[in-house]
Amino acid sequence: MTTSDLIGLRIKTVRRQRGLSQAQLAHPELSDSYVSLIESGKRTPTPAVLELLAQKLDCSLSYLVNGVTAEQMEDIELALGYARLALENGEVAEARTRFTELLADNNLTGLTDLRQETEFGLALAAEACGSREEAITILERLRGEGLAPERQIEIAIALCRINRQSNRLSEAVEIGESFLNSASRPVWSDLMVELGATLLAAYLVRGDHLRARQFAAELLNAAEALGSPRAMAAANWNAAFTADYTGHREEVLVFAERALALMGETDHPRLLAKMRVAYAQLKRRVHPEETASVLDHLHRAVREQEQSSTSVIDRARARTELAHVAFVTGNLDKALEHGHAAADLLSDTAVAQVPQAHLLLGKAHSLRGDAAEADRHLRVIREALEPMPSSFQSAGAWYATAETLEEIGDAEGSVDAYQRALACAGL
Repeated sequence: MTTSDLIGLRIKTVRRQRGLSQAQLAHPELSDSYVSLIESGKRTPTPAVLELLAQKLDCSLSYLVNGVTAEQMEDIELALGYARLALENGEVAEARTRFTELLADNNLTGLTDLRQETEFGLALAAEACGSREEAITILERLRGEGLAPERQIEIAIALCRINRQSNRLSEAVEIGESFLNSASRPVWSDLMVELGATLLAAYLVRGDHLRARQFAAELLNAAEALGSPRAMAAANWNAAFTADYTGHREEVLVFAERALALMGETDHPRLLAKMRVAYAQLKRRVHPEETASVLDHLHRAVREQEQSSTSVIDRARARTELAHVAFVTGNLDKALEHGHAAADLLSDTAVAQVPQAHLLLGKAHSLRGDAAEADRHLRVIREALEPMPSSFQSAGAWYATAETLEEIGDAEGSVDAYQRALACAGL
């Protein structure tokens, strides 16, 4: 049956339930013959006529259009809101379950926009749980549908990112470039700059450093022309990482500090806190002698996280960076305090996303002479990394684990971890 047939059938069904004739429903605004044509599916009513008929029939417009009552629509939107919140807060397994349950609801079938949003959420939850193949399958299927322009960009961003994380660098670059270079591409916006930044990361990981430098400059120009603080912050931030990757250390903090200042002009405390933590990591690496100077940024990040719906992953990263600063500056007690606070936030799934927390605890306990406790934290890392698919992210985590094991004198464990890092990197 066509959409017009279904709408006509619903109007006829409700009219009869209300005990009305076609003439009674039509009078005085419409003709009874027009109502008859609508009910038989031979005419598609305009939005204004549909709204009028819904009022006359005392039913929801969503029911006439989609076959879903107002109460059912409210339940769907509430369930979708809970799933989104779980994903945003880092409760990825819970989010995945909620999105899956929602897609099993037959009432969602006719609600194209909500169904697409639910599938997109499921793809992001699957990605966060480490099921990248499932995420790519869902996103590719969505990509073939008629989508709103913003959703098309979001899907391109996700596919570019997931392919990059899965070592499919050619695919990641092809997705980003095909969208950004298409004749029908949208004008620059915050989302388009984010897509550009995702493509830039793929260039860097693939080793296309010259192209990355050129594209970072293009993004900066586009963001400046757009004039959006968020876009300019993103472009400067990625220029900082490009400078770091390509060995232009003198530019790193200039771009990073500009990005922080711009992000401070936006109403995004969660993103600002995330950027402060990443800035602290950059500065600690570029100027290790100034490590203590990042404490103010980290404490402010923790306060900003408390005022926003920050995920447990981001909160754990902030605490882990505080632990690193304490460790480097010789305050072992504080390092253990912050390290355990970070570890307590992490579920079994999340450990692999923030392995530094347990790695640092392994080092700190080893320095304290508590070999058993050090080994326990390193075992947590290994167990979390075992089921992870091969990617540069998992390769980096295995490599960091190998270095830590080597530092504390576990030569056999270190060799095994190095071998796993090489395997994850495809070497």
